[in-house]
Amino acid sequence: MDTPEHVVRAEQLGYRRAWLYDSPALYPEVFMTLTRCAERTSTIGLGTGVLIPSLRHPMTTAASIATLVALAPGRVEIGVGSGFTGRSTLGKRPLPWATVAEYVRVVQALLRGEQTEWEGAVVQMLHPAGYGAARPVDVPWIVGCEGPKGQAVARELGDGAFSPIALPHFERSIQLVFGTVLEDGEGADSDRVMAAAGHAVAVGLHRGYEYGVVRDPAWAATLDAVPEAARHLALHEDHLIGVTDRDRPYVSPEMIAKRTWTGPPDEIARRVEAAADAGVTEIAFQPAGRDIPRELDAFMAAVR
Repeated sequence: MDTPEHVVRAEQLGYRRAWLYDSPALYPEVFMTLTRCAERTSTIGLGTGVLIPSLRHPMTTAASIATLVALAPGRVEIGVGSGFTGRSTLGKRPLPWATVAEYVRVVQALLRGEQTEWEGAVVQMLHPAGYGAARPVDVPWIVGCEGPKGQAVARELGDGAFSPIALPHFERSIQLVFGTVLEDGEGADSDRVMAAAGHAVAVGLHRGYEYGVVRDPAWAATLDAVPEAARHLALHEDHLIGVTDRDRPYVSPEMIAKRTWTGPPDEIARRVEAAADAGVTEIAFQPAGRDIPRELDAFMAAVR
């Protein structure tokens, strides 16, 4: 719930954009929170990182975007994807990319002011002046993807790609990273580092289990013991927030060092430079832990 104040701090530090997750079973509602951010800031970009189509009717999404644009003109970008946590926390698999593409086409048509069709009905934004941003509403679209099908949608309908891996063959390539900047003499085994970066190791366990890839049979056995109907709820508890008691024995300092951007300031700076050399145009750093402002301060100080 403190995200708007964290975004204020990010703006003061010189961050260019704030991307907010769309996982309503875990985090505050994304457009409500973006609205709160818009009312507290004046320059930082604001976006969904990334929107999950099945959570909203296209008209609801179009109206939300137009409202946000009216509050923060020139600052809004929309990330969209097929859904990992936003759907898996609801017991659902990611959407087919054809479904994502059709949804984006419809929302984009609505924002242009056109009549379009959804679920067999003709729909159009009817808002008169003063009820949202005037149409056409022009916002960049960034597609959250990894594999070839998602990348194809990004090339067809988007202005860039958003991914936890480097995707260099896009004009805009945004890489999502996790980790923390170490203090002088601090190791990856500290409680602070576990709180700030351990969740990024746990998410690998969560994702692997979802797709039938079990990295640790003993850990997987703790989930197998949960009734199947509610197993997805146990799996994604504190997902990308913290490390649960179930996950903690399997999240080691060595794994944090290997799987996250955790290191001293000069190492973080080198990672950013290497990402840029590989074609990444933007780093989306997700802070976590007990002191989010500290994480924002330390990361910016490292990469300036």
